[in-house]
Amino acid sequence: MKNRFIEIRKKSEDLCKPLLIEDYSLQPSEFVSPPKWHLAHTNWFWEEFILTKYLKGYTVYNPDFSYLFNSYYNTVGDRVLRPERGLMTRPSVEEVYKYRKHVTDAMETLLSINFDEKLSELVEIGINHEQQHQELFIYDIKYIFGNQPTFPVYGDSYRLTDQAKKSEFIKIREGVYTIGHQAEGFSFDNELGVHKVYLNEFEISNRLVTNAEFIAFIDDGGYTNFNLWHDEGWHWVNNNKIEAPLYWHKIDGEWFKYDLDGLQKVNLSEPINHISFYEAFAFAEYKEMRLPTEFEWEIASDQFSWGQLWEWTNSAYLPYPNFNKAPGAIGEYNGKFMINTMVLRGASIATPISHSRKTYRNFFHPNMRWQYCGIRLVKK
Repeated sequence: MKNRFIEIRKKSEDLCKPLLIEDYSLQPSEFVSPPKWHLAHTNWFWEEFILTKYLKGYTVYNPDFSYLFNSYYNTVGDRVLRPERGLMTRPSVEEVYKYRKHVTDAMETLLSINFDEKLSELVEIGINHEQQHQELFIYDIKYIFGNQPTFPVYGDSYRLTDQAKKSEFIKIREGVYTIGHQAEGFSFDNELGVHKVYLNEFEISNRLVTNAEFIAFIDDGGYTNFNLWHDEGWHWVNNNKIEAPLYWHKIDGEWFKYDLDGLQKVNLSEPINHISFYEAFAFAEYKEMRLPTEFEWEIASDQFSWGQLWEWTNSAYLPYPNFNKAPGAIGEYNGKFMINTMVLRGASIATPISHSRKTYRNFFHPNMRWQYCGIRLVKK
């Protein structure tokens, strides 16, 4: 576990190597967190939930940092409001790295000591928490760079793969199926509560929807046909003047999109990325199909390739049977967000290695699309 901890900590800092110092504190939107905040928040998590409670004689690096870098844990205390994370020029980036070293050194000391099962569980949560922020970091730096006039290049490590397969549909027989995390190893509490569901027979696509297919939707007036949209989605489209996926730009009659390796012509064979649930639903309606439920996706997932993009489902994010929130701040991790969000399944090219499984329940509000997300269709 100690080696995994060291590896995860190094990965967070390696992600920052392409950045200039000016990039660390930028927050172009409320839902984006600055890179400096990610580095400090993941650090605070280790300090607040583990070191202060399990390492005898541990000295908190700076008492103000709990207020500055708490995210949403009301149990812990007050915090800087999310839209104001980008206003903090202090502490400096240099100071945040010193803070990280202080915590990493202390954790290495702690992990060299025998510790109990409860501590082991918390360390596992901490590792997975930092991995979640590594993926969020990629979303956020892409949004930061993708909204600059020169479209800066971050790197070429996050490229999608062409959907080379012919579109075919996999038939799943009706029946009673078991849902939820059943394997050994880590899972979040929202995956627990193993239970049975009945599924009607359905047919699900063997691949994701491509850019070419989505361009056909655009060209055929998909963004202007109210019949395809939920009422809420239709208001979202019109109020925000949405005409294409996030990061797409029409230049001299051709579609381009910003990716972390710069502004490029849209590759027609790549899966469509950065679309909201509203858009995913409207596209499915356009194709006279539908999105899978999260239960259909989980049962069918062994029969197709997944992991390039998180895939929107038509399931609201709700607790499984017998779900119980853990006491204290850790109980705030998932349970309190089980309203007004939709479930995405799978993983993405930004998901850290070893941080994906078919029972993983990601969730976002239906208007969000800065995450790496796409569409898989089911026949009606």
